[in-house]
Amino acid sequence: MRLLQFGSFSMKIYTKTGDRGSSGLMGGKRESKADLRFHAIGTVDELNACLGITLTEQSLPAELKKEIMEIQHLLFRVGADLATPIGGKVTIERIDAGSVKNLEEWIDAMEADLLPLKQFILPGGSPAGALLHQARTVCRRAERFIVALGEKEQLTTAMLPTINRLGDYLFVAARYANRKNEAEEIEAKTKSSK
Repeated sequence: MRLLQFGSFSMKIYTKTGDRGSSGLMGGKRESKADLRFHAIGTVDELNACLGITLTEQSLPAELKKEIMEIQHLLFRVGADLATPIGGKVTIERIDAGSVKNLEEWIDAMEADLLPLKQFILPGGSPAGALLHQARTVCRRAERFIVALGEKEQLTTAMLPTINRLGDYLFVAARYANRKNEAEEIEAKTKSSK
């Protein structure tokens, strides 16, 4: 058995508490791992892993690396927020509107360097652009799970705007990475070529 060390706090890698299909929330409550909340948390974690892979890509513009690392920290906080039911015993620092503002500022800065879109484009381009497009699709899946969770439970007010804006950011970042790598954007054909 390995232990993870966090300062003076140690955590076992395995606890055996989830062996019967449930997992614990912040505050001690246990729910099925098939619950919407865990679909949302797990997809946010998957998105974070996608961004971790993106950061290893050599074609990723340097100016995006710092932002994506900040987004990885943000996603960790999003997961913690989702894992902490509102009104429970545990209080944490919740996601706030500042996250939305940061993402919008980064989007605006990138869009100043991009040509306006006139129609849909295919995901792809440079390796960094393709990875960012993939991360965008995972972000949109996380958003769908979070919307579904929000229809049955109260969520932090800034949660949905943050995840929605993050999807926008990843789309623009993919375009920006492709422009910096001089990769062509291919417009989607809306009619079959017969």
